[in-house]
Amino acid sequence: MAQALNKVCIYGAGAIGGWLGVGLARAGCDVSVVARGATLQALQANGLRLVEPVQAEPTSVRAEPVEAGPSTSSGRTVDAGSARTVKVRASADPADLGPQDLVIVAVKAPAMAEVARGIGPLLGPDTIVLTAMNGVPWWFFEGFGGAHAGTRLRSIDPDGAIARAVPSAHVVGSVVHASCSLRAPGVVVRHFGNKLIIGEPSGQRSPRIEALDALLLRAGFDTAVSQQIQKDAWYKLWGNMTVNPISAVTGATTDLILGDPLVRGFVSQVMLEAKEIGARIGIPIDQQPEDRHQVTLKLGAFKTSMLQDVEAGKPVELDALVSVVKELGTLTGVPTPFTDALLGIARLHARVRGLY
Repeated sequence: MAQALNKVCIYGAGAIGGWLGVGLARAGCDVSVVARGATLQALQANGLRLVEPVQAEPTSVRAEPVEAGPSTSSGRTVDAGSARTVKVRASADPADLGPQDLVIVAVKAPAMAEVARGIGPLLGPDTIVLTAMNGVPWWFFEGFGGAHAGTRLRSIDPDGAIARAVPSAHVVGSVVHASCSLRAPGVVVRHFGNKLIIGEPSGQRSPRIEALDALLLRAGFDTAVSQQIQKDAWYKLWGNMTVNPISAVTGATTDLILGDPLVRGFVSQVMLEAKEIGARIGIPIDQQPEDRHQVTLKLGAFKTSMLQDVEAGKPVELDALVSVVKELGTLTGVPTPFTDALLGIARLHARVRGLY
């Protein structure tokens, strides 16, 4: 019998969390949100709103989650041209919302420790925790990794608190390929992309992954089930672990970063280190850096999410994108001098600004 997935909670109703929440409410789920501050107030007063599709301004696109924050009576939708509003139940206290069938964690990596401290009341025995985050997750080596299976990544979960709060049996991974932004608290704009890759950390085609896939398809997402979700996460990381921190330090858009031959060469060297690490842990990449540069250049001039965070004075997620690659290099015996240089410069830049 398929697992029922009716009660859904979004933990982090920023751009990506909001996009997912509206779709699931449209599919008939009872959607709630853990939120705070201005987002909480907006959700209580106005519900969660999604505008789509619109033509994106390249310099304002944000493809990763931001922060979220209570409302009542979920599931009812109101059409307004290209916009749709759903009423959700929301609270700053997860205990107000109770155990869920599905919890979607859509926060930046630096916020995950706080999520771990609060998520307990949302978890029942069979709750699925779907992570919609950038970079390498804390559960990366669960059900995977050969000799490294079960290894805790200290750059992501230093004391194991996240793994204790969210046991691996609850986790399903995802990789988001959609570009969304926040127009205002509780108001999400989807620019382009609608794809969500999901997968069990073990790669198993389980009954619950089948149920989740069916739900997400019903909610209108272009969903695919991966046999190795770690590979999908690693491939996305391979493209953004370089341009994100370089943009944060320089203030440059991605076209300028890859348009400078010296910087482009440096980016390629970092990617070659990560490519070798991936090969040693069982997730080889059958491309060269230049192949990926061509993909990135097709997106035009845009600001990365990390640059936007620096400009907004928000913490940067260096650990999940870069520190973890250095750690994996040590673990696998791959020298990472270029990754180390990138991390050192980006980390110092963020520390001087109080963002790391």
